[in-house]
Amino acid sequence: MIPHVVNQKKLSTTIYITEEQNEKLKRLSRFTKVPMAEYVRQGIDLVLERNGQTIPGQLSFLDLQEFSVDNKFRKNF
Repeated sequence: MIPHVVNQKKLSTTIYITEEQNEKLKRLSRFTKVPMAEYVRQGIDLVLERNGQTIPGQLSFLDLQEFSVDNKFRKNF
């Protein structure tokens, strides 16, 4: 998961959640003393992590290494 840095700049946005999601998040937040927004950010991170391979233009370090090795091989032949 992507770690959150306390001083990291955050952008304001509007999301729409169900009443049930809202109530559960409120209860969780009250119980844990963690802001609802932090749980929303964590949820977004989970979705992005799970779907990272489908985000255009995003290569992992391993993908980059594989691409580099593949291109070197092609240039030699």
